[in-house]
Amino acid sequence: MGKVIVVTSGKGGVGKTTSSAALGAALAQNGEKVVVVDFDVGLRNLDLVMGAERRVVYDLVNVIQGEAKLTQALIRDKRLETLYLLPASQTRDKDNLTAQGVEAVIGALKHSFDWVICDSPAGIERGATLAMRHADIAIVVTNPEVSSVRDSDRIIGLLDSKTLKAENGERMEKHLLLTRYDPVRAERGDMLKVDDVLEILSIPLLGIVPESMDVLRASNVGSPVTLADERSAPAIAYFEAARRLKGEALPITIPGEKRGFFGKFFGRKAA
Repeated sequence: MGKVIVVTSGKGGVGKTTSSAALGAALAQNGEKVVVVDFDVGLRNLDLVMGAERRVVYDLVNVIQGEAKLTQALIRDKRLETLYLLPASQTRDKDNLTAQGVEAVIGALKHSFDWVICDSPAGIERGATLAMRHADIAIVVTNPEVSSVRDSDRIIGLLDSKTLKAENGERMEKHLLLTRYDPVRAERGDMLKVDDVLEILSIPLLGIVPESMDVLRASNVGSPVTLADERSAPAIAYFEAARRLKGEALPITIPGEKRGFFGKFFGRKAA
């Protein structure tokens, strides 16, 4: 059975979709069979980031409403044989997602894939709670800004109360992915430092993705950044985050600093 990951945040525009695509591609580039599911019904950006927008015929809502089989809606990546996309509908809204339908789709995907990555809409509404409901692992994506971190704290509360694991008395494994980190601005006090974010959220750090034009350039050509330029700083950060997801103990280096931290950030047990 595959593992289900929800990539979530309280605030929009922090890089959830970019991170879902990059982590999915990074895992697939290492031989894992991965499907990335777009739960952002009505907006549908994941297919653009993954360069599959012209291949969308059926979507998640079509499958849930019984209008298409799951195999008809899955789109195989044109560059990686083990990477798939299940797109969201652009014309329906989140009310077309049913709890029973989502459960059936996630259950079927777990049988066929090593990793099921659910790209959640931002916030606390129905689409977000359905995306996180069946997750084994949550990745909370946050920018080093006060409003983003505050909203992520709210999402952590939902992960500990609204998911199937919470209902069964189990703890959700949660990790923090800090995106758009700029060490110069952090040093000037224009954004929070890594220590400040960790102190507020108190969940283990999965990775720090530096602010970089490489991310925007990759999205503009419809490619996860790990595929567009494997040697770029954000791609390396996502590759290392994917390895940590698989259980490897890798130290985390703060962009702009040469020392790698291990015990302080990643060594503690997942929250």
